[in-house]
Amino acid sequence: MGENELVTRAAGVVGFFTFLSRILGLARDILIAKFFGSGMSADAFFVAFRIPNLLRRLFAEGSFSVSFIPVFSEYLQNRSKAEAFLLARVVLTFLVLILTVITILGIIFSPLIVRIIAPGFGGMGEKYTLTVVLTRIMFPYIFLVSVFALFMGILNSLRHFAAPAMAPIFLNLSMIAALLFLLPYLRTPTVGLAIGVIVGGILQLAFQIPFLVGKGVSFVPKWNPGHPALKKIGILMVPTIFGSAIYQINQLVGTLLASLLREGSVSYLYYADRLVQFPLGVFAIAISTAVLPSLSREAAEGDLVRLKETLSHALRLTMFITIPAMVGLIVLREPIITLLFERGAFDSFTTIMTARALLYYSLGLWAFAALRVFVSAFYSLQDTKTPVKVAVVAMVANIVFSVILMRTPLEHGGLALALSLASTLQLFMLIFLLRKRLGGIEGRVVIGSMVRSFLSSLIMGACIYFLAFKVLACTLNSGLSILALWILIVVCTGLFVYFISAHVLGSRELSYLMRALKGSKEMF
Repeated sequence: MGENELVTRAAGVVGFFTFLSRILGLARDILIAKFFGSGMSADAFFVAFRIPNLLRRLFAEGSFSVSFIPVFSEYLQNRSKAEAFLLARVVLTFLVLILTVITILGIIFSPLIVRIIAPGFGGMGEKYTLTVVLTRIMFPYIFLVSVFALFMGILNSLRHFAAPAMAPIFLNLSMIAALLFLLPYLRTPTVGLAIGVIVGGILQLAFQIPFLVGKGVSFVPKWNPGHPALKKIGILMVPTIFGSAIYQINQLVGTLLASLLREGSVSYLYYADRLVQFPLGVFAIAISTAVLPSLSREAAEGDLVRLKETLSHALRLTMFITIPAMVGLIVLREPIITLLFERGAFDSFTTIMTARALLYYSLGLWAFAALRVFVSAFYSLQDTKTPVKVAVVAMVANIVFSVILMRTPLEHGGLALALSLASTLQLFMLIFLLRKRLGGIEGRVVIGSMVRSFLSSLIMGACIYFLAFKVLACTLNSGLSILALWILIVVCTGLFVYFISAHVLGSRELSYLMRALKGSKEMF
């Protein structure tokens, strides 16, 4: 089986379970919107939850995983499995020690962290106090999810993708259970939701253990701070804290500035981001997760020709799926938000404000997705300096764009647009530098594929635009079940039109995708 087919099948497995997780995530957010809307409690929870999530992206998935997998893959490829597993034990021991210290400090300094993250909440008052309490409850989540990131890196490097991809399902189930069964018994309902986050983190981590044991991984502590690979991972990790998580850092800037706008702005951005994260997580993150071990193995072998072919394949597949998703979100943003969130405390005005943020986030969806793949390529080459330099430029650009655009009538929509613009700038810089590094990245092939995907998406967009405004407009006040049925019909029609258009335009990604996904069960 070719490497491209292995990547596609692995991406299919990750995407399938991520899809299930995102569905449950939407159900979770629907319940959050129903119980809390966009008021004080919602803002407090979203800010508090974003803090461990930001740290997860920075220190776990965003820097640790992408630093660990290339080194671990190098040991598997050039040494022995026994030496690689010994490295895993050393890293686990060191990681647990560091995370324990970080968690304790985070709980102690939560008041200061909240003041920095959300200065608009002030240094006292009910909203500030609630945010601090929630932050302290959820801060240990960074410990749980960082260890999970190590387990995921080990399993993915061994070509096992199913268990790590399934794990987030437990987090969403735990939060849903807390919303339905714990909140009614608490004086402060959001505390129950925070408890659900911690329980979900524990379940995520515990689920990986049987699979690791089955692969022969030992959890016996091994203290060896002088291990050469540990130092190598550390050197790679320091700059990647910024380079691989620029999207999350820019979101933090958005949260900080949104707290200075009208109440509800933080929530508008959160709900819109959740909808953007759906296709991004199901497709783009799945592909980048699947491709990193393959790129790392090819880099360890010094086979840059195969590396470029694998990178080109991953990019074409990412754009083939992401571009139509972007167009669909732009056209159907208000009906989708109405269907998913507009009930209880989430009113029609909140729908309009959330749709504004979703529009400007969606414009950058293609760039968000491509960034995942390009960053994986740099880290597979164990080059962390280049991405961090680009990340700093993009971060400064995002701050400048945000300060300018938030003062326009766009308000919070300007913050979403700033993130899209900064991410696009970051992407083009990475493309230029990687082409220089590799001597080309099959650019003509990738651009040709993107043009076909874009043209097919425009045809699809025109079709669903007509249906949305001629049909959906008549069903907005006909009840959620009728609206859901018509949105499903519009989406299915759009997909049919897109696939037919792609076939007519000669897109190879469609046939390759369908052929490869038939064998995805072999990757479980």
